[in-house]
Amino acid sequence: MRIGELSRLTGVSRRLLRYYEEQGLIVPDRSTNGYRDYDERNVDRVKQIRGLLAAGLPTRIIKQILPCLDKPRSIHFPDATPEMLALLTSERDKLTDRIEMLTRNRDAMTEYLTEVEQHRAPVAPGQLHST
Repeated sequence: MRIGELSRLTGVSRRLLRYYEEQGLIVPDRSTNGYRDYDERNVDRVKQIRGLLAAGLPTRIIKQILPCLDKPRSIHFPDATPEMLALLTSERDKLTDRIEMLTRNRDAMTEYLTEVEQHRAPVAPGQLHST
């Protein structure tokens, strides 16, 4: 697929997709006329990248961990410095904390909605108002 189709399927601008390519996060094939040609796997890859960016990871770290997200997994990091490993550990812990907070918030909203529904007066069909 061309870059426009990948952009449409992922909601990511063409410019940002080209940036991901410059950073080595996605690697399209090139057709004989030089056009980028992306396969279906790039749709999931771009979504993974967006999620990792939203979690606060910088692109240089994302580039290192993307192979871990593929199946089969290929994990080989000859340049994994102690500093990088410490950063990844810290980012993982932040994600865990964020997930726990989001789960608590979701559960609180669910509890609130359940309580409201239980104490809500039933609406008779003739009482519905359309605006």
